[in-house]
Amino acid sequence: MVRETVLSPANLVMPLFIHPGKNRTEPIKSMPGISRITADLAARECSEIHRLGIPAVLLFGIPASKDAKGTGAWKNDGVVQNAVRAIKKEVPGMVVITDVCLCEYTSHGHCGVVSGDKVLNDATLELLARMAESHAQAGADIVAPSDMMDGRVGFLRKKLDSARLIDTSILAYSAKYASAFYGPFRDAADSAPSFGDRASYQMDPANAREAMREVRLDIEEGADMVMVKPALAYLDIIRRIRDSFDVPLAAYNVSGEYSMVKAAGSGKLLDEKRTIMEILTSIKRAGADIIITYHAREAAAWLTRKE
Repeated sequence: MVRETVLSPANLVMPLFIHPGKNRTEPIKSMPGISRITADLAARECSEIHRLGIPAVLLFGIPASKDAKGTGAWKNDGVVQNAVRAIKKEVPGMVVITDVCLCEYTSHGHCGVVSGDKVLNDATLELLARMAESHAQAGADIVAPSDMMDGRVGFLRKKLDSARLIDTSILAYSAKYASAFYGPFRDAADSAPSFGDRASYQMDPANAREAMREVRLDIEEGADMVMVKPALAYLDIIRRIRDSFDVPLAAYNVSGEYSMVKAAGSGKLLDEKRTIMEILTSIKRAGADIIITYHAREAAAWLTRKE
């Protein structure tokens, strides 16, 4: 009766990894319980996810082939584009969010155009815009730029508006840190950089004031929602943003945070269910409206059964 923080399936978003083909599942070894799936299976998965009260999914694409520019990212028949159409046909009420970043599509694994050992910010923006427009035309409700290039939110908003895709919302990865917690995701998406790292365009884990500047800039450029990634090591950042900005706030409970709980649970080092629910509640308590988490399906089932 006096509980201050209430977690609901409506707060959750389930990420899905989409790969080519039909009726094909490929378990991800570093993420127990999570698999790469094809577009047809994603549509079926969304029926069950939606039934549990989860309102949205976030799609990541793993193409059949990659190149230096990531041209597969904006193909009309790309893996994500096909998945968006399949999901919308199967579950029209499902909110479909698509990740907008080139790292899954480039042969070098970086999030933008590379020249020598540098990622070129401005040259990358046009490619991201092509990707976002392609996703929106396929039926995506929300595009989520995760690349961390400067000015990309404003660039995407102008391109979407000029293409008359004015109803497509932008969820900006505004405070995305250069984190050690992304390891399992890079296995899942086959997106580890082939040289260097992403510290030049992702945020220093030591910085908090910078996060506030990044959020402010993204909102000024037209972001409808903002995000903090990862979540657990950055609950203070979530709280600071919640206290300072009146926009929907998402937090990404990332792959490493997921996998370490699964590993500890399988080793009987902790109570897995209680740990998952405590973590998700802490993220909501810190101020997140939306929690993107690989635990979404199991957490929603527990909440729905009121166990």
